[in-house]
Amino acid sequence: MTESVLAYMQSLGQAARDASRVVAQASTAQKNAALLAAAKALDAARAELTEANQKDLDNGRANGLEAALLDRLALTPARIDGMIEGLRQVAGLPDPVGTIRDMTYRPSGLQIGRMRVPLGVVGIIYESRPNVTIDAASLCLKSGNATILRGGSEAIHSNRAIAACIQRGLAEAGLPAAAVQVVETTDRAAVGALISMPEFVDVIVPRGGKGLIERISREARVPVIKHLDGICHVYVSAHADLAMAQDIAFNAKCYRYGICGAMETLLVDQTIAAEFLPAMAARFAEQGVELRGCAQTQALINCLAASEEDWSTEYLAPVLSIKVVADLPAAVAHINHYGSHHTDAIVTENLSQSRQFMAEVDSSSVMVNAPTCFADGFEYGLGAEIGISTDKIHARGPVGLEGLTSEKYVVIGSGQTRG
Repeated sequence: MTESVLAYMQSLGQAARDASRVVAQASTAQKNAALLAAAKALDAARAELTEANQKDLDNGRANGLEAALLDRLALTPARIDGMIEGLRQVAGLPDPVGTIRDMTYRPSGLQIGRMRVPLGVVGIIYESRPNVTIDAASLCLKSGNATILRGGSEAIHSNRAIAACIQRGLAEAGLPAAAVQVVETTDRAAVGALISMPEFVDVIVPRGGKGLIERISREARVPVIKHLDGICHVYVSAHADLAMAQDIAFNAKCYRYGICGAMETLLVDQTIAAEFLPAMAARFAEQGVELRGCAQTQALINCLAASEEDWSTEYLAPVLSIKVVADLPAAVAHINHYGSHHTDAIVTENLSQSRQFMAEVDSSSVMVNAPTCFADGFEYGLGAEIGISTDKIHARGPVGLEGLTSEKYVVIGSGQTRG
């Protein structure tokens, strides 16, 4: 790592640390004022945003960027509208900072409870989509954190233009511009520096491909909120309403193939497989979904043979693996062995089964009679999310405002002494 990049990142870190102390003490009204002012700044800067984005698109085409990535990179008028609306929505969310819960009196007469507080400085590393800059900045600001944003080099001009609008909003609300900083250099060494500064950064949130997240998880010297894979399952039990199960399985797979909450493996109880699978396979065939099945599945429908690797694969494509299982314990064992602890669902009319599934499946979201594609911060009522965590730390599942805070104990006395 060059000394110049390290020095630059340390200067960002120090500025973010200083700003985090100011933002942590900001009132809800002040934070909301900054968000709404940033929304106005974005609306007024549409021409500048489009011009900056065009530079990124031109560079992307010149560098052979794939059409799908170019589409993710584009800031269309509708996406700018979406960013503006996103800022307004976050401004309307309840502020978790400073809330106190579980205040109880102890025999000593002390009153003890927990207060929700910001994490401090959040480093966010992401690829391609410049609208992530708004999502991340708004959630960090509303939760009282400063943030350092390191977007992909392909979106550098767009991210700078968006950050300028956010900083105008911060200035209008009397908050430090360093509360939201975009890393200006495209040098890859900047990422290595960002994840290695525990004196300045309290948590890292990587958003991107598996390779990026694996690297961050391996090399970071600060805590990481992340998920690597979305290998999600739907188990159709012997007690399922089969018409409902068809709709749920179809939606879980076909709503959007490329999301981390898409179903990648369908598990079917052996007692209803012969009745359920042929009609289900026909619906998937109409959608062009390639099916790969176990030997029992192949005996019931026309599909390719599933390999051992298929059970551990996140396709993010119109491909689905299917396995016939003996019963609920077998389904749970398969999910806990092959799954990624992201989102898994059961379709059943049996309350005892649903409770057992919820208790025993070790995933960040467990669903009953609902498709896995509902694993989303907006759908959960969080307003927005900064990512999904499959870790077993304070934040698990979709991470919204509360996930960007932690708790500290508060103790209120009246002169007590111990002993």
